[in-house]
Amino acid sequence: MKKPLAVFGTGSDAGKTTLVMALCRLFADRGLKVAPFKAQNVSNNSGVTVEGGEISRAQCLQAEAARLEPSHLFNPILLKSHGEGSVQVIVNGQVHQNQSIADYYRRIGLLEAQVKIAFSRLLQDYDLVVAEGAGSPVELNLLHKDLSNTFIAKTYDTRNILVADIERGGVFASIYGTLALMEPGIRANTIGVIVNKFRGDRRFFEDGEKIIRERFGVPVLGVVPYRPLNIDMEDSQSLCNYRQRLGRALIRVAVIAYPGLSNYNDLDVLMSDAELRIELIDGYHPLEGFDMVLLPGSKTVIRDLRWLKQNGLFDAIRQFGKPVFGLCGGYQMLCQTLHDPDAVEHDTPGSEAGLGLIDDTVVYRTPKILARGKYSLFSGLTIPGYEIHCGRLEKYPLFYQRGRIAGTHVHGVFDDDAFRGEYFGSLHPEYRGYAYKAYREAEIDRFTAMVEAHVDVARILEAL
Repeated sequence: MKKPLAVFGTGSDAGKTTLVMALCRLFADRGLKVAPFKAQNVSNNSGVTVEGGEISRAQCLQAEAARLEPSHLFNPILLKSHGEGSVQVIVNGQVHQNQSIADYYRRIGLLEAQVKIAFSRLLQDYDLVVAEGAGSPVELNLLHKDLSNTFIAKTYDTRNILVADIERGGVFASIYGTLALMEPGIRANTIGVIVNKFRGDRRFFEDGEKIIRERFGVPVLGVVPYRPLNIDMEDSQSLCNYRQRLGRALIRVAVIAYPGLSNYNDLDVLMSDAELRIELIDGYHPLEGFDMVLLPGSKTVIRDLRWLKQNGLFDAIRQFGKPVFGLCGGYQMLCQTLHDPDAVEHDTPGSEAGLGLIDDTVVYRTPKILARGKYSLFSGLTIPGYEIHCGRLEKYPLFYQRGRIAGTHVHGVFDDDAFRGEYFGSLHPEYRGYAYKAYREAEIDRFTAMVEAHVDVARILEAL
């Protein structure tokens, strides 16, 4: 390979992440050593790398598709919402500092060097690097601050693909406008367009392909049908597009979707379970009809606790007489008191009373715990997972289970078939479960096969 490949979108949620994932699997299956890359990602969904760093779950998914362990090189800059116009800036997998958006942009030049180090290293170690853009590559007021699109394209002379989302309408205008506003060098290196999320008979879009090819001067590399990929959601928009795989649902689960909800990927395995009906609760809702309440991760635990109190869910959860399970930030909410004296996780120092369902106290302090491995949890099961948290529990640092109340700091516990079967089997005797790892791999392969059937992969490789 002579040139890296960049995948840009006409806008956010055009489908760049999943197309990069599929291309990584396709290239890997053709014998190439391929690495995914996103210079800067904005997401509260993260995983732990082999080096003990933190990167976006989207790049973890792409690495999985490329048959690689995730590395901080794949996502050197990660921004996690810190609330009130501020972000937690993670550089090379480690927390750098909390900054306002304005301060972050003022110091963007300092991060360019880190991006270049990571990308250059990947170019040395891999046959091909597939770089995912962010949003649109033609946000004219931000071009000088755009690490993921123009900076990569101009610095490394990438060959570029433009992805357009036909489902949202205006596909011709979005393609034409993006191409017209591209810097000349980036436009000249754009090898084609992929029209994504197409519904219906492709034959009805043949005239559309001709228009793009003849009037816009760029070939159509493929028209990809609409198909949700229900694993590793990147952001709240992905969560809105999620589709459950429902069968004979035996257990009804209320998932509390507070404003600071993070690490949605813990929900993947549950929403893909045909025996579970998952309902996202983003405001007050009676809980009597549910069999279980799940409190997932939160990037702003104390703020989300206050949200629960304001809308009445706090009292509803306390009065809920059935099983309650907390994951990471949700686990911390179950405790008696939460203290953040140094404003490690929140805007200002403070404390907040928790749900009081676990007799423990949470204290937030640095450094952030970043770990992955196999954990001995609950009834002695050894469960693979990872930790990302600044909150420490004094009595139960890793997990708690007593009666109907349970929780853990370990992400990914429900991915384990044995634990999931044991836990939900205790809620309903007919629950049988399924093999999640096999399901996950099959989902990646099915999505990849669909992309391969509708995209001219050979033409992409020739252009590189």
